[in-house]
Amino acid sequence: MKTLQVELGERSYPIYIGSGLLKRSELLTKHIKSRQVLVVTNETIAPLYLETILQHLPEYIVETVILPDGEQYKTLDKVSRIFDKLLAGKFSRNATLIALGGGVIGDMGGFAAACYQRGIAFLQIPTTLLAQVDSSVGGKTGVNHPLGKNMIGAFYQPQCVIADADVLDTLDDRQLSAGLAEVIKYGLIRDAEFFEWLENNIGALLARDKNALATAIERSCLNKAEIVAADETETGVRATLNLGHTFGHAIETGVGYGEYLHGEAVAIGTCQAADLSRRLGWLTDADVERIITLFKNTKLPVNPPEQLGSERFLDLMAVDKKNVDGQIRLILLKQIGLATLPTDVNSELLALTLNTYGRK
Repeated sequence: MKTLQVELGERSYPIYIGSGLLKRSELLTKHIKSRQVLVVTNETIAPLYLETILQHLPEYIVETVILPDGEQYKTLDKVSRIFDKLLAGKFSRNATLIALGGGVIGDMGGFAAACYQRGIAFLQIPTTLLAQVDSSVGGKTGVNHPLGKNMIGAFYQPQCVIADADVLDTLDDRQLSAGLAEVIKYGLIRDAEFFEWLENNIGALLARDKNALATAIERSCLNKAEIVAADETETGVRATLNLGHTFGHAIETGVGYGEYLHGEAVAIGTCQAADLSRRLGWLTDADVERIITLFKNTKLPVNPPEQLGSERFLDLMAVDKKNVDGQIRLILLKQIGLATLPTDVNSELLALTLNTYGRK
């Protein structure tokens, strides 16, 4: 096991990375605040790992909430089921919530923990690659709205993150590839050496080589921990983590939550951001080709959905947390390994990207 620390003063917390971690009860129990524990998971993960977690908690008063699986269920209505259980069980403000699942469960569980009695402790046990390398780290929690993704939420840090690489054995190939989209992001925004490593090792990652996956998870979490420690509430450098996300969120909202996995939409959005960066004179044709090729080799889509036209794209991109005074602001690339902070974009060049990149 390796332990990374997210340095946030009194709210600092560890990220545990390794194999067989779900079998180690002490990793859980030393972060639980009182005897009251609520485990939030989904219908896919519950049959696989819920019993393992419950076996570690025989001396605790434990309740469970099992939610439906999918981005389309990341709503205020479904979060209310968590509040219902907390209230019916008379959970106090010393209770602990355990989020056992992928990014949707982590976001919803963390949001419920942030809101209930103005904040109770919660633990992240991410069960997808995307959640292990991205959404479980950094304290972003929230839910979607029909008009915009993740527009309702809070910054709220967990007590710890337990990233057990063994759970990836039950992850389907599509979800694995989607998680790798966020891994690639770290190479693009701040770690060119890692990007090159990914180019050389993408086959091993897709084949689920444990050493390769452990390296990718650790390097990704290290990058994210450093960024979050420097800018917890996204007033500066943390915004670079949203490379491709403004385009990607527009895709998810525009075609319906769940049609594209988050990582799939981010892969397309990152290719669009790379295309726009080239039009601005920052990336070369060869740079853009490297980026698109790596996403293709990761078995991810790289072209936007045909049904989403440029005008609709612009409407959806206007609903984004980075925008200021109605102006679309994007994370783009100065070079592979160096992202820019939110940038006001030439509207004509943006229109060219939306109208031509990946369009037949």
